[in-house]
Amino acid sequence: MLRQQLKRFKGRFPKIHLIAATLCASLTGLTLTLLPSEDVSATRSTLPLELPQTTRETQPLALLTPTLQEAQSHNTHQTDSANQTDSTVTTSTPADSEQWQHLTIGSGDTLSSLFKQVGLSSRDVYSVTNAARHNKGLSRIFPGQTLSFLIENNELKKLRLKRTELVTTYVEKTDSGYVSQIIERKPDIQHRFASGVINSSLFIDGEKAGLSNRLIMELAGIFGWDVDFVLDIRKGDSFSVIYEERYLDGRMIGEGKIIAAQFTNRDRLITAVHFTDSEGNSSYYTPQGQSMRKAFLRTPVDFTRISSRFSLSRKHPVLNRIRAHKGVDYAARTGTPIKAAGDGKIIWRARKGGFGRAVIVQHGSGITTLYAHMSRYRKGQKQGSRVKQGDVIGYVGQSGLASGPHLHYEFRVNGQHKNPMKVKFPNAAPVPKSDRDAFNAVAATLMTQLESYKTTQLATAGQ
Repeated sequence: MLRQQLKRFKGRFPKIHLIAATLCASLTGLTLTLLPSEDVSATRSTLPLELPQTTRETQPLALLTPTLQEAQSHNTHQTDSANQTDSTVTTSTPADSEQWQHLTIGSGDTLSSLFKQVGLSSRDVYSVTNAARHNKGLSRIFPGQTLSFLIENNELKKLRLKRTELVTTYVEKTDSGYVSQIIERKPDIQHRFASGVINSSLFIDGEKAGLSNRLIMELAGIFGWDVDFVLDIRKGDSFSVIYEERYLDGRMIGEGKIIAAQFTNRDRLITAVHFTDSEGNSSYYTPQGQSMRKAFLRTPVDFTRISSRFSLSRKHPVLNRIRAHKGVDYAARTGTPIKAAGDGKIIWRARKGGFGRAVIVQHGSGITTLYAHMSRYRKGQKQGSRVKQGDVIGYVGQSGLASGPHLHYEFRVNGQHKNPMKVKFPNAAPVPKSDRDAFNAVAATLMTQLESYKTTQLATAGQ
Protein backbone atom coordinates (compact mmCIF):
# COMPACT_ATOMS: atom_id res chain seq x y z
CA MET A 1 0.00 0.00 0.00
CA LEU A 2 2.89 2.38 0.87
CA ARG A 3 4.48 1.78 -2.55
CA GLN A 4 1.19 2.58 -4.27
CA GLN A 5 0.87 5.82 -2.29
CA LEU A 6 4.45 6.83 -3.20
CA LYS A 7 3.77 6.14 -6.87
CA ARG A 8 0.68 8.31 -6.66
CA PHE A 9 2.65 11.19 -5.25
CA LYS A 10 5.65 10.69 -7.56
CA GLY A 11 6.23 13.77 -9.58
CA ARG A 12 4.46 15.96 -7.03
CA PHE A 13 7.33 15.95 -4.53
CA PRO A 14 11.15 15.99 -4.93
CA LYS A 15 12.81 12.60 -5.15
CA ILE A 16 14.73 13.11 -1.92
CA HIS A 17 11.44 13.58 -0.06
CA LEU A 18 10.16 10.27 -1.39
CA ILE A 19 13.34 8.52 -0.29
CA ALA A 20 13.02 10.00 3.19
CA ALA A 21 9.39 8.88 3.47
CA THR A 22 10.30 5.35 2.42
CA LEU A 23 13.12 5.22 4.98
CA CYS A 24 10.82 6.42 7.81
CA ALA A 25 8.20 3.81 6.96
CA SER A 26 10.83 1.03 6.94
CA LEU A 27 12.16 2.08 10.36
CA THR A 28 8.64 2.21 11.76
CA GLY A 29 7.86 -1.30 10.52
CA LEU A 30 11.12 -2.65 12.00
CA THR A 31 10.35 -1.03 15.37
CA LEU A 32 6.89 -2.56 15.50
CA THR A 33 8.30 -5.97 14.62
CA LEU A 34 10.76 -5.87 17.52
CA LEU A 35 8.19 -4.76 20.12
CA PRO A 36 7.37 -7.45 22.73
CA SER A 37 3.95 -9.09 22.36
CA GLU A 38 1.22 -8.58 24.98
CA ASP A 39 0.80 -11.20 27.71
CA VAL A 40 -2.67 -12.65 27.38
CA SER A 41 -4.54 -14.79 29.89
CA ALA A 42 -6.60 -17.82 29.02
CA THR A 43 -9.83 -15.92 29.50
CA ARG A 44 -9.00 -12.67 27.70
CA SER A 45 -7.38 -12.62 24.28
CA THR A 46 -6.66 -10.33 21.37
CA LEU A 47 -8.90 -11.31 18.48
CA PRO A 48 -7.55 -10.85 14.93
CA LEU A 49 -11.07 -10.50 13.55
CA GLU A 50 -11.92 -9.13 10.11
CA LEU A 51 -15.65 -8.80 9.61
CA PRO A 52 -17.32 -8.40 6.20
CA GLN A 53 -17.63 -4.88 4.86
CA THR A 54 -21.17 -4.52 6.20
CA THR A 55 -19.81 -3.72 9.69
CA ARG A 56 -18.78 -0.24 8.66
CA GLU A 57 -18.67 1.11 12.20
CA THR A 58 -15.78 -1.16 13.17
CA GLN A 59 -13.43 0.19 10.51
CA PRO A 60 -10.97 2.93 11.53
CA LEU A 61 -11.65 6.20 9.70
CA ALA A 62 -9.62 9.35 9.27
CA LEU A 63 -10.64 12.81 10.43
CA LEU A 64 -13.65 14.14 8.57
CA THR A 65 -12.06 17.55 8.12
CA PRO A 66 -9.81 19.49 5.75
CA THR A 67 -7.79 20.80 8.74
CA LEU A 68 -6.15 17.49 9.57
CA GLN A 69 -2.84 19.16 10.40
CA GLU A 70 -4.55 21.32 13.03
CA ALA A 71 -6.25 18.34 14.62
CA GLN A 72 -3.00 16.37 14.79
CA SER A 73 -1.23 19.37 16.31
CA HIS A 74 -3.98 19.71 18.92
CA ASN A 75 -3.72 16.06 19.87
CA THR A 76 0.03 16.42 20.29
CA HIS A 77 -0.31 19.31 22.72
CA GLN A 78 -3.45 18.35 24.66
CA THR A 79 -3.57 18.95 28.44
CA ASP A 80 -4.20 16.08 30.84
CA SER A 81 -7.24 17.17 32.86
CA ALA A 82 -8.55 13.96 34.42
CA ASN A 83 -7.83 15.00 38.01
CA GLN A 84 -8.29 18.78 37.75
CA THR A 85 -11.33 20.69 38.99
CA ASP A 86 -10.18 24.31 38.56
CA SER A 87 -9.38 25.97 35.24
CA THR A 88 -5.66 26.17 34.46
CA VAL A 89 -3.88 27.81 31.56
CA THR A 90 -0.86 26.35 29.76
CA THR A 91 0.92 27.52 26.63
CA SER A 92 2.44 25.41 23.86
CA THR A 93 4.30 26.13 20.65
CA PRO A 94 3.44 23.69 17.84
CA ALA A 95 5.84 23.02 14.98
CA ASP A 96 4.22 25.81 12.95
CA SER A 97 5.14 28.30 15.74
CA GLU A 98 1.52 29.11 16.62
CA GLN A 99 1.31 30.19 20.27
CA TRP A 100 -1.70 28.28 21.64
CA GLN A 101 -3.01 28.76 25.16
CA HIS A 102 -4.65 25.64 26.60
CA LEU A 103 -7.13 26.06 29.42
CA THR A 104 -8.55 23.13 31.38
CA ILE A 105 -12.18 23.83 32.27
CA GLY A 106 -12.98 23.71 35.97
CA SER A 107 -16.18 23.42 37.97
CA GLY A 108 -18.29 26.58 37.71
CA ASP A 109 -16.47 27.96 34.68
CA THR A 110 -18.39 29.64 31.85
CA LEU A 111 -17.27 30.71 28.40
CA SER A 112 -17.32 34.31 29.59
CA SER A 113 -15.06 33.61 32.57
CA LEU A 114 -12.71 31.49 30.46
CA PHE A 115 -12.42 34.12 27.72
CA LYS A 116 -11.73 36.74 30.39
CA GLN A 117 -8.82 34.67 31.75
CA VAL A 118 -7.01 34.94 28.42
CA GLY A 119 -7.83 38.62 27.91
CA LEU A 120 -10.81 38.32 25.56
CA SER A 121 -14.06 40.27 25.82
CA SER A 122 -17.75 39.40 26.00
CA ARG A 123 -18.00 40.52 22.36
CA ASP A 124 -15.55 37.76 21.44
CA VAL A 125 -17.73 35.27 23.33
CA TYR A 126 -20.77 36.40 21.35
CA SER A 127 -18.94 36.18 18.02
CA VAL A 128 -17.70 32.61 18.44
CA THR A 129 -20.89 31.25 20.04
CA ASN A 130 -22.92 32.81 17.24
CA ALA A 131 -20.63 31.14 14.69
CA ALA A 132 -21.13 27.76 16.40
CA ARG A 133 -24.88 28.15 16.81
CA HIS A 134 -25.68 25.93 13.80
CA ASN A 135 -23.78 22.90 15.15
CA LYS A 136 -24.19 23.66 18.89
CA GLY A 137 -20.48 23.00 19.28
CA LEU A 138 -20.14 25.48 22.14
CA SER A 139 -23.62 25.20 23.66
CA ARG A 140 -22.39 23.27 26.71
CA ILE A 141 -19.01 22.89 28.41
CA PHE A 142 -18.02 20.50 31.20
CA PRO A 143 -15.21 20.30 33.78
CA GLY A 144 -12.20 18.44 32.46
CA GLN A 145 -12.62 19.53 28.86
CA THR A 146 -9.82 21.52 27.20
CA LEU A 147 -10.38 24.94 25.61
CA SER A 148 -7.50 26.21 23.45
CA PHE A 149 -7.00 29.76 22.14
CA LEU A 150 -4.79 31.12 19.36
CA ILE A 151 -4.56 34.86 19.98
CA GLU A 152 -2.48 37.18 17.79
CA ASN A 153 -2.26 40.94 18.32
CA ASN A 154 -4.98 40.73 20.98
CA GLU A 155 -7.37 39.15 18.46
CA LEU A 156 -8.78 35.61 18.65
CA LYS A 157 -7.75 33.78 15.50
CA LYS A 158 -8.69 30.19 16.35
CA LEU A 159 -10.51 28.35 19.11
CA ARG A 160 -10.67 24.63 19.90
CA LEU A 161 -12.89 22.88 22.43
CA LYS A 162 -11.87 19.29 23.03
CA ARG A 163 -15.22 17.84 24.09
CA THR A 164 -14.14 14.19 24.22
CA GLU A 165 -11.22 12.11 23.03
CA LEU A 166 -12.99 11.85 19.68
CA VAL A 167 -14.95 15.09 19.28
CA THR A 168 -13.51 18.61 18.98
CA THR A 169 -15.20 21.89 18.08
CA TYR A 170 -13.12 24.25 15.89
CA VAL A 171 -13.76 27.97 15.37
CA GLU A 172 -11.56 30.06 13.03
CA LYS A 173 -11.50 33.75 12.05
CA THR A 174 -11.95 34.37 8.30
CA ASP A 175 -12.38 37.49 6.17
CA SER A 176 -16.15 37.12 6.52
CA GLY A 177 -16.14 36.40 10.25
CA TYR A 178 -15.84 33.32 12.44
CA VAL A 179 -16.74 29.88 11.09
CA SER A 180 -17.20 26.69 13.10
CA GLN A 181 -16.99 22.98 12.44
CA ILE A 182 -17.08 19.83 14.56
CA ILE A 183 -14.29 17.30 14.06
CA GLU A 184 -15.14 13.69 14.84
CA ARG A 185 -12.34 11.14 14.86
CA LYS A 186 -13.02 7.44 14.51
CA PRO A 187 -10.96 5.18 16.77
CA ASP A 188 -9.13 2.06 15.68
CA ILE A 189 -10.97 -1.05 16.84
CA GLN A 190 -9.42 -4.19 18.31
CA HIS A 191 -11.49 -7.19 19.35
CA ARG A 192 -11.10 -9.09 22.60
CA PHE A 193 -12.34 -12.46 23.74
CA ALA A 194 -13.31 -13.33 27.30
CA SER A 195 -15.03 -16.33 28.85
CA GLY A 196 -15.82 -17.70 32.28
CA VAL A 197 -17.83 -20.13 34.38
CA ILE A 198 -20.36 -19.00 36.99
CA ASN A 199 -19.28 -20.06 40.47
CA SER A 200 -20.62 -17.11 42.48
CA SER A 201 -22.48 -14.63 40.29
CA LEU A 202 -22.30 -13.09 36.84
CA PHE A 203 -20.67 -9.94 38.26
CA ILE A 204 -18.02 -11.67 40.34
CA ASP A 205 -17.09 -14.24 37.70
CA GLY A 206 -17.38 -11.69 34.91
CA GLU A 207 -14.81 -9.50 36.64
CA LYS A 208 -12.52 -12.52 37.07
CA ALA A 209 -12.72 -13.04 33.30
CA GLY A 210 -11.55 -9.45 32.74
CA LEU A 211 -14.89 -7.83 31.92
CA SER A 212 -15.69 -4.35 33.21
CA ASN A 213 -18.92 -3.59 35.06
CA ARG A 214 -20.24 -1.87 31.95
CA LEU A 215 -19.63 -4.92 29.77
CA ILE A 216 -21.18 -7.22 32.38
CA MET A 217 -24.29 -5.04 32.43
CA GLU A 218 -24.38 -5.06 28.63
CA LEU A 219 -24.04 -8.85 28.61
CA ALA A 220 -26.92 -9.16 31.08
CA GLY A 221 -28.99 -6.82 28.94
CA ILE A 222 -28.41 -8.84 25.76
CA PHE A 223 -29.63 -12.08 27.36
CA GLY A 224 -32.04 -10.48 29.82
CA TRP A 225 -35.11 -11.46 27.81
CA ASP A 226 -34.17 -15.15 27.98
CA VAL A 227 -32.33 -15.44 31.31
CA ASP A 228 -33.35 -14.02 34.69
CA PHE A 229 -29.94 -13.22 36.16
CA VAL A 230 -31.40 -13.15 39.68
CA LEU A 231 -33.45 -16.35 39.66
CA ASP A 232 -32.25 -18.50 36.74
CA ILE A 233 -28.47 -18.49 37.22
CA ARG A 234 -26.93 -21.78 38.37
CA LYS A 235 -23.40 -22.76 39.33
CA GLY A 236 -21.69 -24.13 36.25
CA ASP A 237 -23.40 -21.76 33.79
CA SER A 238 -20.87 -20.21 31.42
CA PHE A 239 -20.36 -17.31 29.02
CA SER A 240 -18.14 -16.34 26.09
CA VAL A 241 -17.84 -12.80 24.75
CA ILE A 242 -16.22 -10.99 21.85
CA TYR A 243 -16.12 -7.23 22.48
CA GLU A 244 -14.43 -4.11 21.16
CA GLU A 245 -11.59 -2.03 22.56
CA ARG A 246 -11.11 1.43 21.08
CA TYR A 247 -7.67 2.93 20.40
CA LEU A 248 -6.62 6.40 19.34
CA ASP A 249 -3.06 7.05 18.19
CA GLY A 250 -2.06 3.67 19.61
CA ARG A 251 -3.53 4.39 23.05
CA MET A 252 -6.58 2.60 24.46
CA ILE A 253 -9.33 5.13 25.16
CA GLY A 254 -12.15 2.80 26.20
CA GLU A 255 -14.33 -0.16 25.45
CA GLY A 256 -16.80 -0.49 22.65
CA LYS A 257 -19.78 -2.78 22.28
CA ILE A 258 -20.15 -6.54 22.55
CA ILE A 259 -20.26 -7.94 19.01
CA ALA A 260 -20.94 -11.61 19.80
CA ALA A 261 -21.73 -13.58 22.93
CA GLN A 262 -22.89 -16.97 24.14
CA PHE A 263 -24.46 -17.90 27.46
CA THR A 264 -25.09 -21.42 28.71
CA ASN A 265 -27.85 -21.57 31.31
CA ARG A 266 -28.90 -24.99 32.66
CA ASP A 267 -27.42 -26.68 29.57
CA ARG A 268 -29.33 -24.32 27.29
CA LEU A 269 -26.99 -22.51 24.86
CA ILE A 270 -28.07 -19.02 23.78
CA THR A 271 -26.09 -17.10 21.14
CA ALA A 272 -26.29 -13.44 20.15
CA VAL A 273 -24.52 -11.49 17.39
CA HIS A 274 -24.49 -7.76 16.77
CA PHE A 275 -25.59 -6.43 13.39
CA THR A 276 -26.18 -3.00 11.86
CA ASP A 277 -28.61 -3.00 8.94
CA SER A 278 -28.53 -0.85 5.81
CA GLU A 279 -30.64 1.81 7.55
CA GLY A 280 -28.08 2.16 10.34
CA ASN A 281 -30.19 0.37 12.98
CA SER A 282 -28.15 -1.83 15.35
CA SER A 283 -29.40 -4.70 17.47
CA TYR A 284 -28.60 -8.23 18.64
CA TYR A 285 -29.91 -11.31 16.86
CA THR A 286 -29.70 -15.07 17.03
CA PRO A 287 -27.48 -16.65 14.33
CA GLN A 288 -30.74 -17.35 12.46
CA GLY A 289 -31.62 -13.65 12.35
CA GLN A 290 -34.29 -13.55 15.07
CA SER A 291 -34.16 -10.58 17.42
CA MET A 292 -32.78 -11.21 20.90
CA ARG A 293 -35.08 -8.46 22.08
CA LYS A 294 -38.58 -9.49 23.01
CA ALA A 295 -41.64 -7.29 22.69
CA PHE A 296 -41.75 -7.08 26.52
CA LEU A 297 -39.28 -6.92 29.38
CA ARG A 298 -39.45 -9.90 31.72
CA THR A 299 -38.89 -7.64 34.75
CA PRO A 300 -39.60 -3.88 34.50
CA VAL A 301 -37.56 -2.94 37.58
CA ASP A 302 -34.18 -3.72 39.15
CA PHE A 303 -35.15 -5.62 42.28
CA THR A 304 -33.57 -7.36 45.26
CA ARG A 305 -36.05 -10.22 45.53
CA ILE A 306 -39.52 -11.37 44.53
CA SER A 307 -41.64 -10.72 47.59
CA SER A 308 -44.81 -12.30 46.23
CA ARG A 309 -45.43 -14.48 43.17
CA PHE A 310 -48.43 -14.92 40.90
CA SER A 311 -50.99 -16.95 42.89
CA LEU A 312 -54.75 -17.40 43.06
CA SER A 313 -54.67 -18.34 46.76
CA ARG A 314 -52.30 -15.94 48.47
CA LYS A 315 -52.94 -14.49 51.91
CA HIS A 316 -52.90 -10.69 51.61
CA PRO A 317 -50.21 -9.21 53.94
CA VAL A 318 -52.35 -6.16 54.84
CA LEU A 319 -55.93 -7.44 54.64
CA ASN A 320 -54.88 -10.73 56.30
CA ARG A 321 -57.22 -12.89 54.21
CA ILE A 322 -57.00 -15.13 51.16
CA ARG A 323 -57.05 -13.01 48.03
CA ALA A 324 -55.85 -13.86 44.52
CA HIS A 325 -52.55 -12.23 43.64
CA LYS A 326 -52.73 -11.72 39.90
CA GLY A 327 -49.29 -10.27 39.43
CA VAL A 328 -45.73 -10.38 40.75
CA ASP A 329 -44.30 -8.19 43.52
CA TYR A 330 -40.69 -7.08 43.14
CA ALA A 331 -39.14 -5.75 46.37
CA ALA A 332 -36.89 -2.76 45.72
CA ARG A 333 -35.80 0.44 47.40
CA THR A 334 -38.10 3.44 47.34
CA GLY A 335 -37.26 5.56 44.32
CA THR A 336 -36.01 2.70 42.13
CA PRO A 337 -36.98 3.51 38.50
CA ILE A 338 -39.86 1.51 36.99
CA LYS A 339 -39.63 0.91 33.22
CA ALA A 340 -42.32 0.34 30.63
CA ALA A 341 -42.23 -3.36 29.73
CA GLY A 342 -43.00 -2.65 26.08
CA ASP A 343 -43.93 0.02 23.55
CA GLY A 344 -47.40 1.45 24.10
CA LYS A 345 -49.63 4.25 25.34
CA ILE A 346 -50.40 5.23 28.94
CA ILE A 347 -54.14 4.79 29.49
CA TRP A 348 -54.17 5.21 33.30
CA ARG A 349 -51.97 7.44 35.47
CA ALA A 350 -53.61 8.10 38.83
CA ARG A 351 -54.46 6.49 42.15
CA LYS A 352 -56.32 3.20 41.79
CA GLY A 353 -57.72 1.94 45.09
CA GLY A 354 -55.39 -0.47 46.90
CA PHE A 355 -52.86 -0.16 44.06
CA GLY A 356 -52.07 3.39 45.18
CA ARG A 357 -50.32 5.41 42.50
CA ALA A 358 -50.56 3.25 39.39
CA VAL A 359 -49.86 3.35 35.66
CA ILE A 360 -51.47 1.15 33.02
CA VAL A 361 -49.92 0.90 29.55
CA GLN A 362 -51.87 -0.31 26.52
CA HIS A 363 -49.79 -2.36 24.07
CA GLY A 364 -50.76 -4.00 20.80
CA SER A 365 -52.62 -7.34 20.45
CA GLY A 366 -54.91 -6.66 23.40
CA ILE A 367 -52.08 -6.59 25.95
CA THR A 368 -51.97 -4.21 28.93
CA THR A 369 -49.47 -3.95 31.78
CA LEU A 370 -50.09 -2.46 35.21
CA TYR A 371 -47.50 -0.93 37.58
CA ALA A 372 -48.67 -0.18 41.14
CA HIS A 373 -47.65 1.24 44.55
CA MET A 374 -45.48 3.97 43.01
CA SER A 375 -43.96 6.67 45.19
CA ARG A 376 -44.23 9.14 42.31
CA TYR A 377 -44.67 9.36 38.55
CA ARG A 378 -42.08 10.40 36.02
CA LYS A 379 -42.40 14.07 35.12
CA GLY A 380 -43.42 15.02 31.59
CA GLN A 381 -45.78 12.10 31.02
CA LYS A 382 -49.56 11.95 31.21
CA GLN A 383 -52.50 9.80 30.23
CA GLY A 384 -52.23 9.39 26.46
CA SER A 385 -48.42 9.68 26.36
CA ARG A 386 -46.55 7.23 24.13
CA VAL A 387 -43.74 5.27 25.77
CA LYS A 388 -41.01 3.00 24.45
CA GLN A 389 -39.80 -0.21 26.00
CA GLY A 390 -37.42 0.66 28.83
CA ASP A 391 -38.70 4.23 29.30
CA VAL A 392 -39.01 5.17 32.98
CA ILE A 393 -42.67 5.73 33.90
CA GLY A 394 -42.45 6.01 37.69
CA TYR A 395 -40.60 5.07 40.86
CA VAL A 396 -40.97 2.32 43.44
CA GLY A 397 -42.89 3.15 46.62
CA GLN A 398 -45.56 1.73 48.91
CA SER A 399 -48.63 3.81 48.17
CA GLY A 400 -51.99 2.08 48.58
CA LEU A 401 -52.24 -1.25 50.43
CA ALA A 402 -48.56 -2.16 50.71
CA SER A 403 -46.53 -3.47 53.64
CA GLY A 404 -43.23 -2.23 52.21
CA PRO A 405 -41.70 -0.60 49.10
CA HIS A 406 -42.16 -2.77 46.02
CA LEU A 407 -43.54 -2.85 42.48
CA HIS A 408 -46.74 -4.80 41.88
CA TYR A 409 -46.67 -5.76 38.18
CA GLU A 410 -49.50 -7.31 36.17
CA PHE A 411 -49.62 -8.63 32.60
CA ARG A 412 -53.02 -8.97 30.95
CA VAL A 413 -54.05 -10.38 27.56
CA ASN A 414 -57.58 -9.39 26.47
CA GLY A 415 -58.36 -8.66 30.11
CA GLN A 416 -57.12 -12.03 31.37
CA HIS A 417 -54.29 -12.03 33.90
CA LYS A 418 -51.18 -13.97 32.87
CA ASN A 419 -48.16 -14.87 35.01
CA PRO A 420 -45.52 -12.38 33.79
CA MET A 421 -42.74 -14.75 34.87
CA LYS A 422 -43.95 -17.56 32.61
CA VAL A 423 -45.90 -16.02 29.74
CA LYS A 424 -44.17 -16.43 26.38
CA PHE A 425 -43.34 -13.07 24.85
CA PRO A 426 -43.25 -12.49 21.09
CA ASN A 427 -39.91 -11.50 19.56
CA ALA A 428 -39.20 -8.08 18.17
CA ALA A 429 -38.69 -7.70 14.40
CA PRO A 430 -36.05 -10.00 12.84
CA VAL A 431 -33.27 -8.95 10.45
CA PRO A 432 -34.88 -7.22 7.43
CA LYS A 433 -35.09 -9.45 4.36
CA SER A 434 -33.08 -6.96 2.33
CA ASP A 435 -30.15 -7.36 4.75
CA ARG A 436 -30.26 -11.13 5.13
CA ASP A 437 -27.23 -11.90 2.96
CA ALA A 438 -25.11 -9.29 4.73
CA PHE A 439 -26.24 -10.55 8.13
CA ASN A 440 -25.52 -14.20 7.26
CA ALA A 441 -21.95 -13.27 6.31
CA VAL A 442 -21.37 -11.39 9.58
CA ALA A 443 -23.03 -14.10 11.70
CA ALA A 444 -20.98 -16.88 10.07
CA THR A 445 -17.72 -15.00 10.71
CA LEU A 446 -18.56 -14.31 14.36
CA MET A 447 -19.72 -17.88 15.03
CA THR A 448 -16.50 -19.26 13.55
CA GLN A 449 -14.43 -16.96 15.73
CA LEU A 450 -16.38 -17.84 18.87
CA GLU A 451 -15.97 -21.56 18.33
CA SER A 452 -12.30 -21.17 17.43
CA TYR A 453 -11.48 -19.31 20.62
CA LYS A 454 -13.50 -21.65 22.79
CA THR A 455 -11.72 -24.65 21.28
CA THR A 456 -8.31 -23.02 21.79
CA GLN A 457 -9.12 -22.22 25.38
CA LEU A 458 -10.25 -25.78 26.14
CA ALA A 459 -7.08 -27.16 24.59
CA THR A 460 -4.94 -24.76 26.64
CA ALA A 461 -6.77 -25.66 29.85
CA GLY A 462 -6.22 -29.37 29.21
CA GLN A 463 -2.46 -29.07 28.88
